[in-house]
Amino acid sequence: MIWRAVASVALGVSVLAGTGARAGCVGTDLFAALPEAERAALTADAAAAPHGEGLVFRASRGEERLTVVGTYHLPDPRHAALVAEIRPDLAAATTLLVEAGPEEEAALKARIATDPGLMFATDGPTLPEILPEDLWQELATVATARGMPAVLVAKMRPAFLSMILSIPPCALTEMAEGGGGLDKALMAEAAARDLPVRAVEPYDTLFTLFEEIPQEDTEAMIRATLVGAEDGPSNSVTMGNLYFARQPRLIWEFSRHEALAAGLDPEEVAAQMDLAEELLVVRRNRAWIAPVEAALAEGPAVLAVGALHLSGAVGVLALLEAEGFTVTRVD
Repeated sequence: MIWRAVASVALGVSVLAGTGARAGCVGTDLFAALPEAERAALTADAAAAPHGEGLVFRASRGEERLTVVGTYHLPDPRHAALVAEIRPDLAAATTLLVEAGPEEEAALKARIATDPGLMFATDGPTLPEILPEDLWQELATVATARGMPAVLVAKMRPAFLSMILSIPPCALTEMAEGGGGLDKALMAEAAARDLPVRAVEPYDTLFTLFEEIPQEDTEAMIRATLVGAEDGPSNSVTMGNLYFARQPRLIWEFSRHEALAAGLDPEEVAAQMDLAEELLVVRRNRAWIAPVEAALAEGPAVLAVGALHLSGAVGVLALLEAEGFTVTRVD
């Protein structure tokens, strides 16, 4: 569940989609099913984070104007209303900034096609050699059910595999067929109005960061990934509902709750969440401020990045405030 939350609201992963069997994204809202006291406690924890609620913000510094949009990377028909809401900001902008634009997606697809080492370990131990036998068998069963042969899964890089398994098959299929999240929809809007689209990071950033995850964290990462794997559609429904309720930080808190409820060791859960947040969220947030400021030197801009990047003491919005911007929530 931890890595599912990161994939859905922190990582631009649509270019990685391409496997999985057709299945309906129909399930139960797991957050709504919690006892009222648990929902209240999790909601309070999320709201306590700086900018813990909201999807659309405006930041200003002198004459500089930036619209910041927290995106959800999985397909959902509710994106249409958000696109309509942001359309006036796109009309006034000189640039749309995203995690990965068309050029970066094309470059990554080309790299994946020619460099198997990006996704697969070409030397060193394979997953069956790293993981306990029972965990490997569970992983192989889940992956095989998604159309991923165990012989290939055995050699996959753990972080890449975690990202793929964190996306429910229904969403993977839609993405492979051209569907996408809010990022894709906003890029389509930008293309229609000839608005330049720029990426805030190189195309291979995620894979470079994946390399920094120690091998000794592999077992904990896979265990966290497999939490709720049999109920992927319900997890997707839950995260989508929380996102469109303008509560993206609550997705993060709910993922912690689910991992603990599944019986994972609390210290292991904390370590995995710290690793994911520092490496895949905070590190990238810091690196994005310079390209954002460069784009603003040319005029108003819209920044659309995973919603989990917005909140927190080292979220994009807090970092902008540290640079002298005034940040206001729009919705």
